Amino acid sequence: MSREIHALTIADLSAFARSLREALAGRETPSERAAPLGHVEMLNLLSKSAGYRNYQHFRAEGAARLSSPAEPEPDLDLVERVARHFDGRGVLMRWPAKAGLQPLCLWALWSRMEAGRNYSDAEMTALLNAWASFGDHALLRRSLVSLGYAVRTKDGRIYCRVEQKPPVEFSPLLRRVRRVGEMA
Repeated sequence: MSREIHALTIADLSAFARSLREALAGRETPSERAAPLGHVEMLNLLSKSAGYRNYQHFRAEGAARLSSPAEPEPDLDLVERVARHFDGRGVLMRWPAKAGLQPLCLWALWSRMEAGRNYSDAEMTALLNAWASFGDHALLRRSLVSLGYAVRTKDGRIYCRVEQKPPVEFSPLLRRVRRVGEMA
C-alpha cells in the first residue's frame, strides 16, 4: 500500500513544543500517560499542536493548498514591450509585428468593450478607430474574433465581447498604460 506524504510546516517551533507538551501532560490518568500513544492519537496531537482541529483538518488544508496552485507571476518584460505600443492616452499607436505581443494588445481593447453589449459593425469600427490610431480597424476586428475575445454574427453585423479570464499580465498592462497617460 502506498503511503501519502503530508508536509507539516511549523511557524513557531517553541509554541508547537509547548502545545504538544501540554497535550501530552493533559492525558486523563497516570496510567494513560504511561501507555504508549496510538498512531492516530499521535497524529491528532501533532496536528492540534500545529494549529489544526485534528489530523483530518490538517489533511484537508494540505489538499486544498495543493489543488489551488498559486497564480503565476506576470511577465513584466512582456508588459513593458506591449505598453510601448500605446500612447499617453492609452491609444494603440501601432500593431506589433511580433505575434506574441498582439494578444495582450487585444486584451487592452477587449477591456474597453462593455460586457454583454451588442455592437453594430459601424459602432465597432468607430470604437476601434478611437482606440487605435494606425487606421486598420478590420485587422483588429478580425483578430478579436479569431482569438476568441469577441464573437460576431454570421453576417458580420453584430459583435459582442466574450467573457473570460484575462492573462496575469492584463492588470499590470492596464496600470502601466494608465501611468504613462498620467505622466503625459
